[in-house]
Amino acid sequence: QVQLVESGGGLVQAGGSLRLSCAASGSIFSINTMRWFRQGPGKQRELVATITTGGTTNYADSVKGRFTISRDNAKNTVYLQMNSLKPEDTAVYYCHATVVVATTLLANDYWGQGTRVTVSS
Repeated sequence: QVQLVESGGGLVQAGGSLRLSCAASGSIFSINTMRWFRQGPGKQRELVATITTGGTTNYADSVKGRFTISRDNAKNTVYLQMNSLKPEDTAVYYCHATVVVATTLLANDYWGQGTRVTVSS
């Protein structure tokens, strides 16, 4: 019913930047909170950043001051601007959204397929 598709991952040198995008499509009535998670090699998935419908943001301490989450509600898209990247940022990044489905008016959680970010030292 609802799909999330991420893009923008890749290989970058330490200190570089990348911008991730995640577009939601399908039977969407509205989208509530949107989030970015990541899972590094041998690590558990962790929450990186959150943005509410109204634009309130929160970040993991490890990315504060370097990453910026934003959203375009008209495009049902969330972004993650990642600056001053470090090797420890290497991970698969997943977007997550709480979506009110148009056909049911019920809220469900959806995940993207993930996009890989590799930061070389």
